[in-house]
Amino acid sequence: MNKKIALFGAALGISAWMLLSGVLFAAQPAGAQAEAVKGAPAQSGGQAAPGAATSVRISLDKTSLQNHGVVNLSGTAPAGEPVFLEVWSTRRVRCDLFDNKVDKKTGKIPYILYMTEEMPAFYKVLVPGDRKAILEAAKAQGKSWRFSDTLKKCGALVAFQAPAAIRINRYHVSLLGSVVGSRGTELAPMSAKENGARAMKLVKVRFGKPYAIFAPVVVTKPDGTFTATIAVPEGSPGGTFHVRAVAGKSGAASQTLSFENHVAFPYVYLSNAGTTMNLLWPFLLSFAVCTFGVLMGAGGGFILNPLLVLIWPLPAAVVAGTVMPTVLFSQASGIYNYSKIKFISWKLGIAIGLAMLLGGFIGPQLTELITLSQFKFVFGIILIFLAGLMAWQTTPGYVARNKKEKAILDQFQKKARETAAKRAQAKVQAA
Repeated sequence: MNKKIALFGAALGISAWMLLSGVLFAAQPAGAQAEAVKGAPAQSGGQAAPGAATSVRISLDKTSLQNHGVVNLSGTAPAGEPVFLEVWSTRRVRCDLFDNKVDKKTGKIPYILYMTEEMPAFYKVLVPGDRKAILEAAKAQGKSWRFSDTLKKCGALVAFQAPAAIRINRYHVSLLGSVVGSRGTELAPMSAKENGARAMKLVKVRFGKPYAIFAPVVVTKPDGTFTATIAVPEGSPGGTFHVRAVAGKSGAASQTLSFENHVAFPYVYLSNAGTTMNLLWPFLLSFAVCTFGVLMGAGGGFILNPLLVLIWPLPAAVVAGTVMPTVLFSQASGIYNYSKIKFISWKLGIAIGLAMLLGGFIGPQLTELITLSQFKFVFGIILIFLAGLMAWQTTPGYVARNKKEKAILDQFQKKARETAAKRAQAKVQAA
């Protein structure tokens, strides 16, 4: 009997010990469990050395900016681990990419339009300073540089998280669909991996050059402390900016903080362009362009359009869409004044207008299928051709051969002067 009691007591004691050990083991953090499995570190009890960083901690020297400025960041990370910073704005902007290149696998052109409404209006990846040579090499490649390759070579794949999570829609595009005002047939959603790969291409489309996306400004010391400078240039969107710090190749250790960028008039954020502009300068430019444009028999859009794209970081499609309705103001006043001096041929105007109605329907659809570089090239060729044609028409030989045209113009100018004189005389009599 005593033997049975002793055995029962021993079994109970062993069970209690195993249960207690299991509870204590389960109560440890996941990292501590991993250390227990792989083997304890050199310090007794499996604890990290005093003062050693086990995660990323960051702090910002300010929490708000006025339109633009610099935020200084400092922090700590595991010693010896590279640190990357991802900075992005909560403001979203549309971005699209038309894939019209031959697929090497199938030998066919896919004609797929990739479009998102969720691209961050501001995006930057800050990398260690010793990665500058990688960015210089990418810059030397010109337009052929690849964002994904540069990201991998910098070791910053772990920092590419915000754009990878955006939703991207796909459309199979056809010329007939564009003519009838359709983007095409919407395709099934992509996998997370493919979505991330396409997001990388869209980031390059949106921001363009290597140094517009990357900045080699992270300075890390041997003890794991690091500093970086976040530059928010003039023209950046207003609102909240997030900063995520990631350490190590796995990116397991990270922290996110935020700051605000306040935009005040005359600076105005353009949501569909993803940029902030001082409205004073476009106002003055448009005033000068309209004066000359109406003199040429147009609203001035053909001059204003390339200037806006050249001077400010505005998408070509947004500029084209914006200039179209604004030209109505100059055209309305021009039509009124030209009609008073009888310089308008309404029959010719209606015929041309019907053709322009059809072109105006198709044109906006086609703007989604061309890049900014293609737009500038085609528009530049057209302007050069028109400039050459008009310069040729001012040569003495052309003028001599077109005396009839000059006589008609002189007659119209005479009528305009007579009409102006009659109005002035009527005003004097009325007074």
